[in-house]
Amino acid sequence: MEFAVVIIFLALVFDFYNGMNDAANSIATIVSTRVLPPAMAVAWAAFFNFAAAFVFGVSVATTIGKGIVDVNMVDNFVIFSGIVGAITLTATATHYGLPISVSHSIIGGYGGAALIKGGIDAIIISGYTKILIFIFVAPFLGLIMAFLFSVITLWIVKNKSPRRVDKYFRKLQLISAALFSLSHGSNDAQKTIGIITIVLFTNQMIGSTFYVPFWVVILSHTVIAMGTFIGGWKVIRTLGMRITKLNPFGGFSAESSAGLTVMMATLLGIPVSTTHTITGAIIGVGTTKRFSAVRWGVAKNILWAWVLTIPLSALFAMLTFHVSTTLYNYFK
Repeated sequence: MEFAVVIIFLALVFDFYNGMNDAANSIATIVSTRVLPPAMAVAWAAFFNFAAAFVFGVSVATTIGKGIVDVNMVDNFVIFSGIVGAITLTATATHYGLPISVSHSIIGGYGGAALIKGGIDAIIISGYTKILIFIFVAPFLGLIMAFLFSVITLWIVKNKSPRRVDKYFRKLQLISAALFSLSHGSNDAQKTIGIITIVLFTNQMIGSTFYVPFWVVILSHTVIAMGTFIGGWKVIRTLGMRITKLNPFGGFSAESSAGLTVMMATLLGIPVSTTHTITGAIIGVGTTKRFSAVRWGVAKNILWAWVLTIPLSALFAMLTFHVSTTLYNYFK
């Protein structure tokens, strides 16, 4: 029982770091375009992160809870090790200003711990296949949608004066930022919801049927909103200012496209990376100006962080599982 409480606490620590690293996803564009000052932007994003608890279901949480690892292979050490692996990678990336997929860090950590305990039979291949496909599909969809969104919108406002267009899109960007923050809260908080629920289920604290208690939903959305409110400012600078120069029109296009992409994935029960999606959308907006408007060196560093997220978090989780089980067997 005590160990289960510790694991739930660590899951909430992960949730907080999720909000901190992914605050950049929600507010980088609106801060870099100066539509809102930083303090107001994080408050705006945090509010809609929390509001998502009352808008979407828990299909993503169910996928995390019982769709990627065989629940019969799961014990407290597997969950504990997976969370520690995810926190280690996420905290490091946030410190160095790298916008990683926090979603994939918990997926990699959880899967790595299950793999070292039960071998390949512990992994639900179909669940991971769907997630791995969307590693590539989500940013590509965000890029294509943002590019098309930008081209169509530019055609609509082609006869308007630049000052008038800027004035309109400053107001519209408040809506697009809210849309993206809502989608971010809906998809990302559900990763923690799924982990906490599997802890409760494994420790027989919610009965013999897997379901998501509503208090877990509220708690997880509250903590991710707190992490967003604190904000990972180095990551925000990387996404909002270093990839490409954004104006309110570009920010609106990127946020709207990425938000719709993430919402679609959430309704399908697919845990996607909001980081991948918004980064792809920002690059898509940048390419509408000219190909060289995107700082491809920065994009390359981010891409490497994406590629390494799942294997590194899995490695950290495996090491944690080995050390924790060895110490437990030694002292019991």
